[in-house]
Formats: sequence, C-alpha cells, structure tokens
Amino acid sequence: MENKRIQILLTGGTIDAQWDGKLDTAVVNEHSAVPDYFKKLILYAEVDFAEVCMKDSRNLKQEDIKKLLELVEKSPYDKIIITHGTYTMPDTAKYLKANLVRRDQTIVLTGSMVPLSGFWNSDAPFNLGYAVAKVESLPPGIYLCMNGRTFNPDEVAKNLSEGKYYSVFEREQ
Repeated sequence: MENKRIQILLTGGTIDAQWDGKLDTAVVNEHSAVPDYFKKLILYAEVDFAEVCMKDSRNLKQEDIKKLLELVEKSPYDKIIITHGTYTMPDTAKYLKANLVRRDQTIVLTGSMVPLSGFWNSDAPFNLGYAVAKVESLPPGIYLCMNGRTFNPDEVAKNLSEGKYYSVFEREQ
C-alpha cells in the first residue's frame, strides 16, 4: 500500500484560537494546536505541517495570501489541507483558484466555528477528519470542506446567523 502524504498549511483562525474572557472573544494562538492534535491520531497518511501565519482571517493581509499561494505552488505535495478562519476562507479559496498555476494538487480549506482546544463541542475535530478524507478522495482542484459538506470556491457563502456555509446555487433549507 502506498504511503500517502498530506501537507497541512496553518494560517490561524478560530480553529487555532482560545477564549479570552477579558476581551470576551476568541484570540488566535501564537502557534497552532493542530499538529499536537494530529500526533494523537493513528493515520495511514504521513502528515507534514507548516505555519504560514497565525491570524484571525479578518486580519490576513495580501502578503499573507501571496505567501500561502507561493507555498502551495512550490509544495512537493499533491494533497494539501489549509486551516483557515471562516470569515474570509471563501475569498482565499477564490484567490488560490484564480492565481494558482499548478493544477495537479487537491487543496482543501477547512476551519471551525469553535476552537479546537478547550471546547468539548468544537466542530474542529470533525472538520479536520472530513478534510483528510476529502483531500484523499477528491480530484485535483480547490475545495472548502466544512461540517460535512464540500464546496467549490465559486459557490460558497457563509451564513453568519447559522454558523455554517451554503451553496449560493441551492435554495437554503
């Protein structure tokens, strides 16, 4: 059996945040909790991590997105997961789709509405597992995988009141 390799590029967002009671909001960690989470799992795939930045996605700058694009373009991996804040995840996916020269990679962006660490009801573990399953099974392209759904960057929007994404081409249920 072939040893599958996945690269996970970390950009911060709620998935890598902790609750700050003084500020009454989630604050992105200095370093990602995702690699430690994966160390506890028994996966068939070999997983490599790289921190691109650790920011709330609303604070990502053009330089951060260009750095992400450059890392994806130069990556020796053909299966890449990008953890990302949910506010601007669709924007980053669209940017990558429009500017990525390579077309031989399967790239999945995922994140969570609740931080990975410190919350029993976090959607992060499920979303990370779903992203691993989808990056291994989808054809080359760029996808958003959240809460058991896979979206094309051109169709996805976030419903803030429900805390989930939906396809702009489907009638909301």
